[in-house]
Amino acid sequence: MMRSFALTGAPALLALPPLISVGFSGACFGFFFAWQSSTLRGLDMTDPATAIEAMQAMNASVRNPLFGTVYFGTPLVLALSMVVMAVLRARVAAMVLGLALVLHMVGVFGVTATINVPMNQELAAVDAQAPGADTIWQAFSTRWQSANLIRMIAAGGCLMLVATPLAPALQNRRR
Repeated sequence: MMRSFALTGAPALLALPPLISVGFSGACFGFFFAWQSSTLRGLDMTDPATAIEAMQAMNASVRNPLFGTVYFGTPLVLALSMVVMAVLRARVAAMVLGLALVLHMVGVFGVTATINVPMNQELAAVDAQAPGADTIWQAFSTRWQSANLIRMIAAGGCLMLVATPLAPALQNRRR
């Protein structure tokens, strides 16, 4: 049986990093899910100039403190949660959280930094009214959505891993 946080008898304050990890991981998954399930699909249904201008505006607006706190805070609280579990000798939980951290760093941070951000920067320089906007948008959207799918799957996997150490605690509370 996996030793979960609730089974350790640790002070309640130590529950914060794992709980914040669940919330932040869920927010990241939800963010990428929304892009994948509706935002880009909706932009693909508009004319290319509108799609380019809208994407440029969304990319500019995402750089804000709320998003930054969750996006950059997720690996920090994952690492802190892993340390908390290790200190509490919940080794399996610590390993699961470590795996979640690696998945997040590679599948979310890595893909974002190497694919999505450079693409967004290139798109920011595009004149949406210039000839060939339809070709530019189609190429951008197809590649961007493929990369975002990877981020969404990685963020979803991270969320499932982060929630795993909490599952035994929930099962024990039902008894």
